[in-house]
Amino acid sequence: MKYSDTQRLQKIYEYATRLRDCMKEKNITKESLLNDYSMQWLVTTPLYNIGEHVYYLSSEFKNQHPDIEWNLIAGLRHRLVHDYDGTNWSLISDVVFEEIPALIKKIKNLV
Repeated sequence: MKYSDTQRLQKIYEYATRLRDCMKEKNITKESLLNDYSMQWLVTTPLYNIGEHVYYLSSEFKNQHPDIEWNLIAGLRHRLVHDYDGTNWSLISDVVFEEIPALIKKIKNLV
């Protein structure tokens, strides 16, 4: 299915907020994310989905909103998918605990 930029942005927002809410509900901490394989699996799917939708946003849209690190978000998805065994979980924990909340705030203003 082909999505518009607006639809993709809504999907990104939904996946990010669901990830945040699920982490709170399950009491996921940085430590548990670093050491618990099931928690790692839980956070990767939303990150894949966010990155995939970001990758397919139009260049025009991304250029209109340069304050969001679109290339880093899409690049993270590619790294998770293609180099799963080489995942730096310390970096991923920083992403989900620090970058996702910041992304939610930025995206909320655009949705």
